[in-house]
Amino acid sequence: MYKDGKFVIGMAGDKEILIEPRMANRHGLVTGATGTGKTTTLKTLAESFSEAGVPVFFSDVKGDLKGMAKNYPVTFWDIYGNGGIPARTTVSEMGPILLAKLMGLNDTQSDVLSVVFKIADDQGLLLIDTKDLKSMIQYVADNNAEFAPTYGNVAQATATTIIRNIVALETKGAESFFAEPALNIADFFVTGYDGKGMVNILDASQLIHDATLYSTFLLWMLSELFETLPEIGDPDKPRMVFFFDEAHLLFKDINKALMDKIEQVIKLIRSKGVGVYFITQSPKDIPDSILAQLGNKIQHGLRAYTPADERVVRTVADTFRANPEFNTYETILALGTGEALVSTLGPDGIPTVVEKTKILAPVSMGVDITDEEKKQAVLTNNAYLRYNNMYDRDSAYEFLQRLNEKKTLEKEEMAAQIAFEKEQAKISATEAKKAEIEARKAEREAEREAARLQKEQEKELLRLQKEAEKEAAARRKAIKQVATTTAGSIGRQIGKSLGSAGGSATKTIGGNIGAQLARSILGTFLK
Repeated sequence: MYKDGKFVIGMAGDKEILIEPRMANRHGLVTGATGTGKTTTLKTLAESFSEAGVPVFFSDVKGDLKGMAKNYPVTFWDIYGNGGIPARTTVSEMGPILLAKLMGLNDTQSDVLSVVFKIADDQGLLLIDTKDLKSMIQYVADNNAEFAPTYGNVAQATATTIIRNIVALETKGAESFFAEPALNIADFFVTGYDGKGMVNILDASQLIHDATLYSTFLLWMLSELFETLPEIGDPDKPRMVFFFDEAHLLFKDINKALMDKIEQVIKLIRSKGVGVYFITQSPKDIPDSILAQLGNKIQHGLRAYTPADERVVRTVADTFRANPEFNTYETILALGTGEALVSTLGPDGIPTVVEKTKILAPVSMGVDITDEEKKQAVLTNNAYLRYNNMYDRDSAYEFLQRLNEKKTLEKEEMAAQIAFEKEQAKISATEAKKAEIEARKAEREAEREAARLQKEQEKELLRLQKEAEKEAAARRKAIKQVATTTAGSIGRQIGKSLGSAGGSATKTIGGNIGAQLARSILGTFLK
């Protein structure tokens, strides 16, 4: 309860055990075995802070905390949107370190994921949902030659493995979790009409089945508070108190980078007015570097069934400032349900002597609401109108889709140009071949025509030669006839002349001699 400006959490006999408001942001730890009263203590603390006007946040794993809505202003949240107002975030806001934890990536894969985030940031590409992230990873891998000199090598095999992990995450509901509108942390910092701080309850009845997603989501919310809120030093009372239930899940299988981030947040977030209270079964679930930051400790009963358990209890007992009135170790083992050893920070910041305390019963003890009442509380909350309808704005996926379409179009145009040039070259080659064939055909035609003409010329020449020979023969015949006639005439003339002189015989001889003489003279023409 909130009484006289103090957070009273229990009674040690007649003594009130309280948490100083100025020390409430120095964080705290609530531990104890199952069934020892941790949930009751959480309710008591949450109600006290709410009564002081301090908003709180915690997860409801078993569904037994919703009854607080009867007496306190409550906002129910659910990353799946089933049991409360949808609590979403974006891939960019989650960041590579938490995403690597969420997907169980090794160091090399985590480094590649960080490179992808860096490239997206440098190129002004928004990573909102999982399809943005998958597209961005594939884009970087496909263009590795371009990015490697500046950002380092991104192997295709590594990119494929990360994408496969994202797909596995989508099967768990990541597509509805990584979306917009993203949760605005400012919606936690409201008060009810009666001035009580808002009790923000995350319905984790489904979420707790995925321990990694559960712890990563809570850590993201804590990181958002750290990165969003301004420094205010140590206020008179906390600006907000964040309860991290099932805290052992947070530190399971985390790498050094994430551990360093958690330490940084826990160390520095108190200066922003936020108190963080871890709730788990045993202090050994929390790393020593974190335990050292938790000033307000509430230890419920532990059980020691083995020598190892006994050593743990003794170690826990040694962390308290001893009270001479009882043995801390034995008292831890003997604590009943609702009892706890409590040590808080005094006004001077020094841990108080441990006190065996009966934790006050919360106002909401035994109070519950029906599922229908819870549903009405969700539907009538102003935040429901802001977060219920999911939207998908232009981001990396859409940009890279357009870029791929542009590249595809350019490739198609280039391919078409190449095909056109090839076709043109093919046509040119065909035409050239056709022209060559036509030329050869024309050449053969010319050769045949020349041969024909030559043959005709030769035939004509032969004809002319024959005609010339025929004419020559005719001329020779004519000349021969003329010569013969002439020779005969000459011979007769000679014979006549001789015959006149010598008689008939002489005339005949003279005729023969005349003819022979005539033939001798005209022999050239008689051949």
